Amino acid sequence: MVISARALNRATLARQLLLGREPLDAVEALRRVVALQAQQPASPYIALWNRLRDFDPAQLDEALADRRIVKATLMRLTLHVVLSEDYRGFREAMEPTLRSSRLGDARFRAGGLTAEDAGPLVEGLLAYAEQPRSSAELGEWFAERLGRPLESGAQRMLRQYAPLWHAPTGGPWAFTHRLSYVAAAQRPATDEPEAADAGLRALILRYLSGFGPASTADMAQFALVHRPRVKAAVKALGDRLEQLEGPDGTVLYDLPGAPRPEEDTPAPPRLMAMWDSVLLAHADRSRVIPPEYRKHVTRVNGDVLPTLLVDGRVAGVWRATDGGIEAGAFHPLPAHVWQELAAEARSLLALLAARDPRAYARYDHWWAKGVPAAETRLLPGD
Repeated sequence: MVISARALNRATLARQLLLGREPLDAVEALRRVVALQAQQPASPYIALWNRLRDFDPAQLDEALADRRIVKATLMRLTLHVVLSEDYRGFREAMEPTLRSSRLGDARFRAGGLTAEDAGPLVEGLLAYAEQPRSSAELGEWFAERLGRPLESGAQRMLRQYAPLWHAPTGGPWAFTHRLSYVAAAQRPATDEPEAADAGLRALILRYLSGFGPASTADMAQFALVHRPRVKAAVKALGDRLEQLEGPDGTVLYDLPGAPRPEEDTPAPPRLMAMWDSVLLAHADRSRVIPPEYRKHVTRVNGDVLPTLLVDGRVAGVWRATDGGIEAGAFHPLPAHVWQELAAEARSLLALLAARDPRAYARYDHWWAKGVPAAETRLLPGD
């Protein structure tokens, strides 16, 4: 079966709850969308607001507080929020990548440590972090354990490698720049290759449920794991997957019976969160980002700006200002689309007003450097 580019787009949007807001709570929504990037504390909230009907941010606060949803360094070596029940398998899938990237990092070695030193250190660290611990407290623990201060870069590599969850530290978005860590309740196996392989198979199945259909290159990009591992996992999954042919002839894999709406299914405009996962989950990002706009959205240091999604694809960027939502479209948009975006802006501004009216303000320097918008409008909150 051949699937068109537009049908591929609609399949992913359906699984990401972006064809219509769903009446779900935060936990069930995350079960459906699998993972949300969380480098910026506001982003998971804005991502769920885009996907859920009558989204109550307190639901996410509560799920993070009672650890039904957890925040940790996982796929692509970045912070994600995932279901606590998914964490162990995801972390085991990521073990080879995390070990090589974090324990092989020059900043880790500069601390006078080797990968062999990490095992006993991590074991002791997890025992110490049974209760939430601040970065400063972890630094003191390292100094006491080693008999000397440990360089900040080495500490950072160890914190990211260890199975630690970020502990909420308060408003407006559950996490602040005052970092706190707690040992993962579900301890992954970090020295068993079989666990890593089983974890990767579980991750691929979950990934396809939220972002499929997808190629092996897409799967490798989503997790940042080597393609031979992905290909071996796909082979092992066998008839649990079905094959499709992408618009360019690429072999795609999917779950039998997974949603694949008709390609002419309407996709309403959305004001997407910064680093929204749907923008980053595929090697071929043209599924959602037109190639000519990619450099405008993903900046040279890796910042992925908050975007306008129009007819299922990126059409511009937005930011919150004192007067409302400033929306810059990369190409002219019809009047009815601007009207729909204005309605979205009113809803988003109501969410931000109760938490942080200038969410993402620290990234305004990208607008100061210039955004190549064909037209820009200020969408007010009333």
